Amino acid sequence: MKNTLKDDHYCFVCGEKNPSGLNLKFSNQDGKVLTEFIPQKIHQGYKDIIHGGLISTLLDEAMVKAALMQGMLSVTAEITVRFKNPLKVGEKAMVEAVIEKTHKKIIETSAVMLKTDNTIIAEAHAKLLRQD
Repeated sequence: MKNTLKDDHYCFVCGEKNPSGLNLKFSNQDGKVLTEFIPQKIHQGYKDIIHGGLISTLLDEAMVKAALMQGMLSVTAEITVRFKNPLKVGEKAMVEAVIEKTHKKIIETSAVMLKTDNTIIAEAHAKLLRQD
């Protein structure tokens, strides 16, 4: 039995009703899902370096949004994140996600977080389980 997934607009990443959330906006351009993020001090792990768990969360959300914006409701079944360079407090980052392959039950996705000079912060791959 599949889960009943409902959006009550309290998603930590994109929920506009969540006062503690990031309230990020996602767009779809030529099959790519995009968002921007400027982290604050409250998002750090070590001094002035953004927590890897938060970076992973943003990449995960972008990949799920890539499926959702193509009309495929899904949840993350597996995610792999590779960190390349640190993201610092106040440094603008862009996240891009795409669908790589679709199967009957699984959607394969990838995402990247980049600095404004295109330096890669982190890359991710995920398998999403279709819920539709």
